[in-house]
Amino acid sequence: MSGLRIGVDLGGTKIEAIALDTDGRELLRRRVATPQGDYPGTLRAVAALVAAVENDIGRRGTVGVGIPGEESLASGLIKNANSTCLIGQPLRSDLDALLRREVRLANDANCFALSEACDGAGRDAEVVFGVILGTGVGGGIVVRGHVLTGANAIAGEWGHNPLQLPGADDLPLPACYCGRSGCIETYLSGPALTRDHALSSGEEDLSPAAIDARAAAGDPACEATLRRYEDRLGRALAGIINILDPQVIVLGGGLSNLGRLYRNLPACCGPHVFSDVFCTQILPPVHGDSSGVRGAAWLWD
Repeated sequence: MSGLRIGVDLGGTKIEAIALDTDGRELLRRRVATPQGDYPGTLRAVAALVAAVENDIGRRGTVGVGIPGEESLASGLIKNANSTCLIGQPLRSDLDALLRREVRLANDANCFALSEACDGAGRDAEVVFGVILGTGVGGGIVVRGHVLTGANAIAGEWGHNPLQLPGADDLPLPACYCGRSGCIETYLSGPALTRDHALSSGEEDLSPAAIDARAAAGDPACEATLRRYEDRLGRALAGIINILDPQVIVLGGGLSNLGRLYRNLPACCGPHVFSDVFCTQILPPVHGDSSGVRGAAWLWD
């Protein structure tokens, strides 16, 4: 190949492609709507995007694809995907055939973590944990510049572990779509924050951004909601720190835009970390919403 890296973010509503030069410089990007519920149409859309990028640049490149799910190590088929038309499909081999080259796949949270580890907030860190706090809660682990996949291809999937040390404010344990109760995702996703505020204050359907704005303006109910959220996130991240001890945790997803998290989380994590010091940096992403698609391109680093 020519040193050109092409990354594709295969999302539920849009498919985005980016082209990076050898030094990580962005050359161009394109996006199209995701064909809803149409697996063959999705394949064609990805292939057309890659062809358009290569035609515009005039070079052939490597291709990495970030997906909202995982590739089964046993069957090679897609599992656990929010885009349900991908489930049970041989996505990687189909893309290999369409694009006439090897394609690398990774979970979109892993791509986010990889991007920030390569040339973002976690640059030069030995271990980076990338967190997605959005519609769901996901994560990815990068060790010495390489994504950690794991024996079951679920490394970093912390959202379906139970929230540590539940107290009175955390009860009753919320039911999760996975069939369990009390999962981290049921407390720390964007919808979970909105739901928690409604339960505590009676105010329905306030977005996380609206709750944050009202807390900043002195609303005590919104401030209390965010303090509960920060306490829960601190406990959950402390569990990760006690196992991985990453130098850097990078927050992504819509809730990563809450600036107060970076000020308040160290004090929320610290008491639950098995150490006499707290040195982990908790940082916003350098590349923002572009990080996942950049990480897909970096799968060929």
